[in-house]
Formats: sequence, C-alpha cells, structure tokens
Amino acid sequence: MQKEIKNNQKFGRVKAWYMMCKSLFMRGVAFIRIKFDIVKSRFIVSDNFTVDLNAGKIEIIGMIRMRNESLILQDTLNHLSQFVDGVVIYDDVSTDNSVQIAKKHPVVLHIIEGKKWNRNRVYVETKHRQELLKLARKYNPKWMFYADCDERFDGNIKDFLRSDKSNGVDAVRIRLFDAYITQDDQKDYHQGDELYGFRKYFGPEYRDILMIWRNMEQVVFDRVDAREPTINSGRIITKFYCQHYGKSISKKQWDDTCIYYMNNFPEPYYSKWKSRFGHAVHTESDFGNKLYTWNEVKKMYGNINN
Repeated sequence: MQKEIKNNQKFGRVKAWYMMCKSLFMRGVAFIRIKFDIVKSRFIVSDNFTVDLNAGKIEIIGMIRMRNESLILQDTLNHLSQFVDGVVIYDDVSTDNSVQIAKKHPVVLHIIEGKKWNRNRVYVETKHRQELLKLARKYNPKWMFYADCDERFDGNIKDFLRSDKSNGVDAVRIRLFDAYITQDDQKDYHQGDELYGFRKYFGPEYRDILMIWRNMEQVVFDRVDAREPTINSGRIITKFYCQHYGKSISKKQWDDTCIYYMNNFPEPYYSKWKSRFGHAVHTESDFGNKLYTWNEVKKMYGNINN
C-alpha cells in the first residue's frame, strides 16, 4: 500500500512538472509569435479592412472580441451604445448566430470574421485584440474603448471623455467587480433581459483594468495572455465601475466557462477552473469573502464616478 501511495505521489509530481513545462512552452511560443506579428505589421499593410465613409464622426470607438455570445450580444451592443459612437468586432469563429445579430445592430461598424479556431488561446486572443486595434484606428477616433461582452458599465463615461475633465488623461482604468449566483438568486439570464443589475450580489475583490485610451500610435497589444494594451504614460487614472457577469449568467454558463478554460488554457487556469466546476452557486466569493450588493460595493471604495 505504501509503495502504491509513493508511486501515485511520484506520478503526481511528474504530471505537475510536465504541465508546468507545457505552460511555459506555450507562453514562450505565444510571446515570440506576438512580437513577430507586431514587427511584421509595421512593414506589411493589410487591405482587408474597409472603412464605412458614411459612418459619420467616430470620436469614441468600442472594440469587442466575441465567440458564441448570441445570448447576451443584443444587450451588450445596446449597453455600449450609451458610451461609444460605433463598435468594431472580432468574431472568433462563432458557431451560433452572434455574427448575424451584430450585423443587424446600428452601432456596429465592421466585423472581422475569424475562419479557423486556434487552441493556443494565450497567443491568439492577444493577436485578435491587436487586429481590432488596427481596424479601429482606421476610423481616426479620439478615444478607444475595449470591452468584453459580459461587462456592464456604471458612470457617465461618454460625458467625461468629451469634456475638459479628460484633458491631461491618456487612459482610464475601470474598476471591475464579479457578480455571483447565490442561493436566493439562481434565475437564468434569458435573451432580451437587461444584464446590468441582473444579479443581487458581488464580491468585494476588484481589478482595475485598462479599458479606455487615447488613439496613440504607441499603444499596442504585445503581451501574452493580457487583455490590456501596453501604454507608456504617467497620465492613467482609475474611474468608473464595471459589473462583470462572466461567472453568473446561469449555472450552465458557469460550467461551460469552466470547461472552456480547462480545455483551452494551460496552468494555472486548468487547475483553478477544474476546482470551480459544478460550484456555480456561491455563499461567498471565489476568494472566501462576504458578498455585497452593488451599492454596498461602490460605497466600500468611495465614489470614483465623479
């Protein structure tokens, strides 16, 4: 019995070592490919993107990466319409009708339709964002706003960006909080519902994510597994709030998210999401803290909307 236990322990250590090496290798390959793509783009000008000259003045442009977001996409585009003048989208080979929904929405300017699924997610998601950035620049906006489909924003973002208050600001980080499914709030989201304010409770943990920046040539998506671009500026502020529904649209969506990360991302994602599978309903946050209402969360950290 002891020999069997030792063999199992040895196998576990070997497997962990293998997974770590695999993760480092994938990240290394992704880093090299991202840098190569950026250098190549400086010498090769793509003519794949055409700009609608009838779109009007696009002062604030939104950018979205999506895959199979038909459930929430209409609401996402309606919501973003409050903050931007137009949206460009990268569709990552959706198998539902996300592209058809996007094409019918008046705020959408252009959709890049991916043709082939690539499992090296730490590389390809950065590549997609860089492609979106290149496309957005063709509209010559003053500001760029990158968002995910499951994010809902709180604050007078458009008014701020268009006012003198934004003078001296190059970029804005938005404070993001995770929404959770709880025992008394297990209803599923249905197409046509408004996602903002859909859940009662949020975790107190937050991430200040760089989502808005001026249209500056120095801005680039060049890091592995990073949704934020690289910006060399000392004029970055934190302002506004974001409700993040990546964990709380429905119990099925939670498990689907777990499976997606387990199947497509290296460590540490695999182990983290494997442990979360089947545990959509929460009594506390994923980090062991008490859950709070949206107004309680905002009061906890002061009003950064003003």
